[in-house]
Amino acid sequence: MRWSVTIGSFMGTAVRIHITFLLLLGWIAFAAYQRGGAVAARDSVLFIVAIFICVVLHEFGHILTARRFGIVSPVITLLPIGGVADMEKMPDKPGQELLIALAGPAVNVVIAISLMLFVGAVDVSNAIKIGDPSTNLLERLAVVNIFLAAFNLIPAFPMDGGRVLRAALSIWMGKERATRIAALIGQGFAFVLGFLGLFGNPLLLFIAIFVYIAAAGEAQMTTMAEAARGLKAADAMETRIAVIDRGSSIREAVDILLATSQDEFPVVDASRRLSGFLSRSNIIEALRASDPGAPVAPFMRRETATIDVRDTIDAAMPKLTGGEAVGVTDAEGRLLGLLTRQSLAEIMMIKEVRPDWRFSPRNDSPPTVA
Repeated sequence: MRWSVTIGSFMGTAVRIHITFLLLLGWIAFAAYQRGGAVAARDSVLFIVAIFICVVLHEFGHILTARRFGIVSPVITLLPIGGVADMEKMPDKPGQELLIALAGPAVNVVIAISLMLFVGAVDVSNAIKIGDPSTNLLERLAVVNIFLAAFNLIPAFPMDGGRVLRAALSIWMGKERATRIAALIGQGFAFVLGFLGLFGNPLLLFIAIFVYIAAAGEAQMTTMAEAARGLKAADAMETRIAVIDRGSSIREAVDILLATSQDEFPVVDASRRLSGFLSRSNIIEALRASDPGAPVAPFMRRETATIDVRDTIDAAMPKLTGGEAVGVTDAEGRLLGLLTRQSLAEIMMIKEVRPDWRFSPRNDSPPTVA
């Protein structure tokens, strides 16, 4: 995720902090300082950091459980709204998804019980005043973890409870229909939160918008995955694409940009092997930062995803649904085409009109260069 900084890694998963989370900490520290001075600012920031440590542990509950089923999560990103684990794929079996979804809230329950045992008797009437720095930090943290577990188990996307509901419904009606139902419940829940937020709590409005967008995104992602399941890369790739030679200048890249409406431009070497990608914004930034005759290659994104033309596109779905283009290559690693979110959307439209449509494999020919 852009605008995030890696602060460390654990068991092969990088932990990143988004810049907006750092801004949140700064705002909390400033507001607490205005109310109670430096000590209040310090205590408030420590409390928020402790909460987000619990959020990271929650996400690792999902990650380590998913790893048992061969699903890897390379990155966790901390946002003001919580943690986001970037899983390479979602489990196909409802039972596996059920266990993965429950693992996160289970971690929060274990943390809450452990804190209560350590502190002893917890005065709930005081602990629920989580914004009061005079209340014992560990007591407040125990209550927050109970809240996190309960909130995440609400049966609506994007909360874990929505995934639990989908896993249960998938047993009887299939994943796509189950996702639609869970997403609709999530959007209904968002409307309720938004309505309550109108009565003086802007934070609820913010959460409602996030829940609504995330629920809609989950439904779209699942619909795309189901439409593309088992589809060969050769059937779905775009072949009439513009490519940029690795030795091209910024001026040449701008000429190619102006000649097409393409969003991502593959950068290839003399053997047509993929070296990276240049987005339209990358090219404009290069033009702003350097002379038009300078090479454009230093501005490309080198982290590229590729898939063999003979493989199914299931493995590429996380990248595609995230908006990134995926290169399609032949056995020698030469670029043949691109898989994009737009090509997936077109497949969805075709299958919606003709569910029995069968895509015909194309010849492994080089892409048409604009």
